[in-house]
Amino acid sequence: MAQPAESSDSKKKDFSTAILERKKSPNRLVVDEAINDDNSVVSMHPETMEKLQLFRGDTILIKGKKRKDTICIALADDTCEEPRIRMNKVVRSNLRVRLGDVVSVHQCPDVKYGKRVHILPIDDSIEGVTGNLFDAFLKPYFLEAYRPVRKGDLFLVRGGMRSVEFKVIETDPGEYCGCPRH
Repeated sequence: MAQPAESSDSKKKDFSTAILERKKSPNRLVVDEAINDDNSVVSMHPETMEKLQLFRGDTILIKGKKRKDTICIALADDTCEEPRIRMNKVVRSNLRVRLGDVVSVHQCPDVKYGKRVHILPIDDSIEGVTGNLFDAFLKPYFLEAYRPVRKGDLFLVRGGMRSVEFKVIETDPGEYCGCPRH
């Protein structure tokens, strides 16, 4: 009678990752909260990146819910659990996912540099903001790092004690492009 109790303890499962065990797809990852608050970066465990044949700094396509997708830069993070991907709130809202949802990650090798990117501020986020929005928010944001953008995505930029939300209206070439530092 003591044996069945022992066997039930050894078969306990972690239900937070049970959805991944069912699929066995290495590119399906559970969404987790990001440690750094960068709109362009997601983090994964180095072994997860190795399984997906991704390298540090690769541009990846992430597919979420409601046929939504976006592109980000993949970084390795030893503190991130194995079947998880860390992303900030901006990336999650663009994918229409919440913490604990499952997203699929794919390589996106042919992202071209943008010749022209049309970006507009969201109206209610600029109330009371005066001056040139490009110089105050966008220029420092894009000078800081290489930023991949997708047509239709929203992103939040902090500067001058304020946060302003912007939307990518149009990108040339294609739906995705990278904005280099310059």
